[in-house]
Amino acid sequence: MATLMRRLADNSRPGSLSNKLRLRRWRLFLDLVRDLPRPVRVLDVGGTQNFWTQMDPADQLGFELVLLNITQETVTRPNMRAVVGDAADMSSFVDKEFDVVISNSVIEHLPDPDRQRRMAQEISRVGRRYYVQTPNRYFPLEPHFLFPAFQFLPLRVQVYLLTHFSLGWYEKQATRAAARDVATSIRLVSGRELRRWFPGARIVRERLLGFPKSFIVIGQE
Repeated sequence: MATLMRRLADNSRPGSLSNKLRLRRWRLFLDLVRDLPRPVRVLDVGGTQNFWTQMDPADQLGFELVLLNITQETVTRPNMRAVVGDAADMSSFVDKEFDVVISNSVIEHLPDPDRQRRMAQEISRVGRRYYVQTPNRYFPLEPHFLFPAFQFLPLRVQVYLLTHFSLGWYEKQATRAAARDVATSIRLVSGRELRRWFPGARIVRERLLGFPKSFIVIGQE
């Protein structure tokens, strides 16, 4: 069962459920940038070359991509540049420096709401348009650990599970301290928080089995 869950949730695997959902979301991003003059200057917060390689390269003609991560990414494509930085403090970029900012499943990896709010503010500041996707806190299956309602369990229970089992994308942790670090490294956000952090944006709910699985926040001047 665990193997099947991982296969379905692997967005890098062609034909997987997660990959199909990602391609559907990609069309929303293309709609957001379709009318922009080329070249389109794009900042991808937490982005990788692998993500852009998985998408249709023909759709990326005229994109100038800057990938921002906390560690140095390797890029080989001529239209990409990788930089090291903090999603909650993008002071190296001026206001509205980018035509569009994109961020996929990153904001939940900032482990406290203040840093998440600051990331949202920075995205709104440096981008004329933005596209932010993140899992829904209230979806029944936690998407990183692939364990029902993991996000609502007491921390001590999360630590116990992580020191006794491999969960989702995380191997069994050798120590309680390591398990605690993993458990507290993710904070899923709610639709209410996103509405507060991105005032005036459109929030698209991506549904699975009738439940909102994730949110896509779309904003533009």
